[in-house]
Amino acid sequence: MKTIIRSPLITEKNTTLAETGVYVFEVGLEATKTEIKKAVETGFSVKVQGVRTVICRNDMKYSKFGLTKPKKWKKAFIKLADGQKLSLFEGA
Repeated sequence: MKTIIRSPLITEKNTTLAETGVYVFEVGLEATKTEIKKAVETGFSVKVQGVRTVICRNDMKYSKFGLTKPKKWKKAFIKLADGQKLSLFEGA
C-alpha cells in the first residue's frame, strides 16, 4: 500500500500561496499527478484545477562515520478551482 498524501506543508511562503488558491502537500515519491489529484478531490471534496510536483532532497550530513546520503522526498502544489478553499489551512 503506497501512501499518496503524507502531510500538509505549512510555512510562511506556503500560506501566501494558499491565499491564491495553491496548497502544498508532502506526498509519496511513487505517487503520480493523477493519483494526487484523485486523493485530494475525494479526501477534501474540492475540485482540483492542476497539480505540480517537485522532488526535493535534504542536505548531506557529516557524522563520525562520514557523509550520510541525503533523503529524497516529494512535494505537490495543488491548484484549486476558483472559489474553492481547504479548511485545513485556514486559521492556524
